[in-house]
Amino acid sequence: MFASLSRAVCLFLLVAAIPAAAQDEDVPYWASIRADEVNMRVGPAESYRIAWVYRQPLLPVRVVRRSEGWRLVEDPDGARGWILARFLSRTRGAIVRGGGLAEMRQKGTAEAHLLWRLEPGVVGKLGDCDAGWCRLDVAGHIGFVAENRLWGVGAP
Repeated sequence: MFASLSRAVCLFLLVAAIPAAAQDEDVPYWASIRADEVNMRVGPAESYRIAWVYRQPLLPVRVVRRSEGWRLVEDPDGARGWILARFLSRTRGAIVRGGGLAEMRQKGTAEAHLLWRLEPGVVGKLGDCDAGWCRLDVAGHIGFVAENRLWGVGAP
């Protein structure tokens, strides 16, 4: 009886440890800022000082590490810090990068009708990318932007 109970406890502990190990396996991944104001801290606890305050929902971040309810993220400028997981979303966002205006076209080709010109720093909800173009929704204005003008696309 004791041997059976002992085996059952060992099996339970082994199975319970699998999700914890799997947490580190699914990084890096893309996420985005979920709230209107989010603090990035220098360590994974509210007792650490605030390094940055983000005020841009959908801003893409790269999650590079997990620690309980915290995520170590890298922002589009390369800054790294810790954000509470509840303030992040798996919704893919993208930010326009590079010099000058980025063209948003009706279809994913350079010859497609020009809809808008986007300034660097514009953030939107990222759709599918294909043949060097990504679908982007900027506050309901939907079109296609060249993939090389966006940060938050491709493999993290």
